[in-house]
Amino acid sequence: MAKSRLEINFIRLLSRCESIASEKRGETEWRLEKYVGALEEMLVALRKSPSKPTAEVLTDYNRKIDFLKGLLEAEKLPSSTEKALANQFLAPGRTPTIASERMPASKTVHMQSKARCTGEMRSELLGTVSSGASETDLRHRRGVPLDERQSAAELDAVLQHHHSLQEKLAEDMLNLARNLKNNTLAAQNIIKQDNQTLSQSMRQADMNFEKLKTESERLEQHAKKSVNWFLWLMLILVSFMFISMILFIRLFPRLR
Repeated sequence: MAKSRLEINFIRLLSRCESIASEKRGETEWRLEKYVGALEEMLVALRKSPSKPTAEVLTDYNRKIDFLKGLLEAEKLPSSTEKALANQFLAPGRTPTIASERMPASKTVHMQSKARCTGEMRSELLGTVSSGASETDLRHRRGVPLDERQSAAELDAVLQHHHSLQEKLAEDMLNLARNLKNNTLAAQNIIKQDNQTLSQSMRQADMNFEKLKTESERLEQHAKKSVNWFLWLMLILVSFMFISMILFIRLFPRLR
């Protein structure tokens, strides 16, 4: 199905936002936040449009907007450690925004953002202002004092510790999600079995009710038949006694 004009404009603006997010922005940069707000309004209009895309595409659009909003919120955090931790929980889009992208632009932005946060953490831990000098240059530069080499080694230990904590946190979250999924599936199976048992009980109750109704009708008919037979028997008996009396009177007349 061909894309509507609204969706084409939405994709262009989304691609522009991802391009701006991939660049290093200053504190005075305001366009991205305004563009993301406009994207939210366009997404609402796109959901109400008669020629809206599929639910899967809309979900991916919403995912990319949430990623950009989370990126903006992470950049407003005061410390680089908090920024790096917030970046770990961001979920970029899964599909390319435009056809020319080999990898989704939001994933590229996510990796660049994590790299910037890591660089800022290194700068803060080393106590330097510029982030241009890499860790390898600090180690191999001639004439570097001993305390700076020790600081670089401490930086490696701190970064490794943070990395281990992040991996452990991600593993714990994965295990928690896996356990939650297993518990949900188990609960669904139990509910399904209970529903099947309830359905069988209802069917059995309906069958028993039908049988009870049939037996009640048969009993009622049998009772009616019994009453009818008894009535006919009484009539026959009374008739026989009446005829016998008449015959008796005829055969044995009264003596004069």
